[in-house]
Amino acid sequence: MEISSIWIKKLVWSLWVTRRELITNPQHRVFPKFGSMKAFSAINSTNPCLPNTHFLKVPIFHPFFKFNPFGHDANRAHKLPFTISCKLKSSQDVENKGKSVSQKIVLSEASSPPLTEDGVTNGDTGEVPQSSKKKKGGPFGLLNILRRKTLQILSSLPLAIADMFAAAALMALGTIIEQGEAPDFYIQKYPEDDPVFGFFTWRWILALGFDHMFSSPVFLGVLALLGASLMACTYTTQLPLITVSRRWSFLHSAEAIRKQEFSESLPRASIQDVGTLLMGAGYEVFLKGPSLYAFKGLAGRLAPVGVHIALLLVMAGGTVSAAGSFRGSVTVPQGLNFVVGDVLVPSGFLSSPTEAFNTEIHVNRFSMDYYESGEVSQFYTDLSLRNMDGKEVMRKTISVNDPLRYGGITIYQTDWSISALQILKDNEGPYNLAMAPLQINGDKKLFGTFLPVGDINSPDVKGISMLARDLQSIVLYDKEGKFVGVRRPNSKLPINIDGSEIVIVDAIGSSGLDLKTDPGVPVVYAGFGALMITTCISYLSHSQIWALQDGTTVFIGGKTNRAKMEFPEEMNLLLDKVPEIVESTLSKQADSISG
Repeated sequence: MEISSIWIKKLVWSLWVTRRELITNPQHRVFPKFGSMKAFSAINSTNPCLPNTHFLKVPIFHPFFKFNPFGHDANRAHKLPFTISCKLKSSQDVENKGKSVSQKIVLSEASSPPLTEDGVTNGDTGEVPQSSKKKKGGPFGLLNILRRKTLQILSSLPLAIADMFAAAALMALGTIIEQGEAPDFYIQKYPEDDPVFGFFTWRWILALGFDHMFSSPVFLGVLALLGASLMACTYTTQLPLITVSRRWSFLHSAEAIRKQEFSESLPRASIQDVGTLLMGAGYEVFLKGPSLYAFKGLAGRLAPVGVHIALLLVMAGGTVSAAGSFRGSVTVPQGLNFVVGDVLVPSGFLSSPTEAFNTEIHVNRFSMDYYESGEVSQFYTDLSLRNMDGKEVMRKTISVNDPLRYGGITIYQTDWSISALQILKDNEGPYNLAMAPLQINGDKKLFGTFLPVGDINSPDVKGISMLARDLQSIVLYDKEGKFVGVRRPNSKLPINIDGSEIVIVDAIGSSGLDLKTDPGVPVVYAGFGALMITTCISYLSHSQIWALQDGTTVFIGGKTNRAKMEFPEEMNLLLDKVPEIVESTLSKQADSISG
């Protein structure tokens, strides 16, 4: 009999009503076993529209049939599945061409799902709504694909190695090329008419920022790419490995255990004894029925993540130091002062001055120590730090390798010179004669000054020359350039030169100071400390052991990520200690396992 789609809807409604009657009427709530057709006589009698409907394989006790004769929760939906075979007279007759179409009708006490515009629910068709399809294929899907591709490229090992070689090459180039010099210096040293390697001139240095290599965009870009590669590798490789390593993965077959790097079987042993010995060897042991899982050295799995984090700290600290610090140098004669902010120069776009830049530094005294040979061994500068009100806030005598730190500013003792020579001439004065550095071969220092004698306006003026290589002795020459003698400052011993009596009162030294602020230093130190610790921890082996009790036989297998040669030896020593079970104990153990 052919029925239209309208009759199908009436059929669904009649079955719905009948289902309600089955639930509310107690005499229809008893069903015979094995799916007897008598249970559905009420449905056929109350639905005259189904005279020729055939019920095929009515699944009364089908696993999806959730009818409970002893009552249901009021909020739970009761479902009764039927399979109905019929011919549908609808707009699809042309396509179906009279074929029998099977449909599954689900009866439920819950409210029916809302119909779509064409009268078909999404739940009936099982199709994904069009909106969700758009989401998967829309911009979000493209972003997910782009994210996966980017992570795949960044986590590539060849890319990370290339980044590290590029960073090392740039750092080596930064040690070869003089840093922080004026442009004229590079124009003279790297001229265009004599390029290095046939092409490298001062234009390359200034254009790429190689005159300040460690804050140049090229170097910072390489560091940023290396950092992104490390983070991508940590996210895609290291973190999933840690997650897998922390899981308790029991093996339930002897074949799976035999596939491990190390495997062995004990014919007369107990898995409990094996677990006890593993615990004594430092393993974390877990038992689940006849299966055992043990591991140790999980820190070895965590260490690579720590190494990556430490490297990121080192690079981040170096970037902050290169792009956010201040540097400056000054040579200050004894007795004078300077302001910190007048000396410091920013080194990058992250540099930001602090309140300590308003500090005034006064050089109280400069002094030197000497070896027995007369060479300078150490030099000292007594410094006073004063605020804007002139109040001294700190005082310290610094020397080489013993700097002063205040408000994030570090002051190093790096150099020295002689600024002036204080003399008495014919008991008049004192006069301060400025000392100038003289260029000589080697790294020796020599300073000189000149005291005119006679008419100072004469074009051929002559006078007394005085030379000093340090603060402990002054060598004097007459106006003809002949050696006259040597005098020590503060000796008060006069010397007659060309009719004039000269007394060397004092040699005034100048302190060479380097000032800098380096906010990235604590981060770099923390990164290097973490790098040393995590590198040592990464050498710990992460070992995993599985065991299975099969009757009286224990199958044991294991693997490790390091110490491949030592792991089998360690396992053999442990298994040699497993006690063998005698026959009486074996029978008891078998009974306990079977029970």
